[in-house]
Amino acid sequence: MEIFFELLIQLVVEFFPAVLEVLGGIVGEILLQVFGEGLFELGFRGLVEAFNRRRRRNPFLAACGYLLWGAIIGGLSLLLFRQSLIHKQAHRIMNLLFTPVIAGLAMSILGAYRRSKGQDLLRIDSFFYGYLFALGMAIVRYSFAG
Repeated sequence: MEIFFELLIQLVVEFFPAVLEVLGGIVGEILLQVFGEGLFELGFRGLVEAFNRRRRRNPFLAACGYLLWGAIIGGLSLLLFRQSLIHKQAHRIMNLLFTPVIAGLAMSILGAYRRSKGQDLLRIDSFFYGYLFALGMAIVRYSFAG
């Protein structure tokens, strides 16, 4: 029984730092993308208030715009975080696939909250546009972060 506990402790000591690194990197990338979307939305809300137009634009052009804005914010994030927070290639690919989905869900939850409070919604307050924004950011970070 003593040997079992020694092996268990050795296993935990050897693999726990690697597990923490992977989870920390993934959580860091998610927070970075959600934070980037939040800053973008805050700035965009200010611009919308300044040029308050109630007319809706073309959804396809809006989708392209959010993807492009995400790429721009992703490029700017490289100035702060040049290195990827995730080091293994397989984990970076998983991050590229899943983080935009999580960020899109976060934006849809924020949109539902704002709707319940009677606040005006932007397109980024939905899953689809939040996902596209985060996808643009994730693609740039995946491509250029070392």
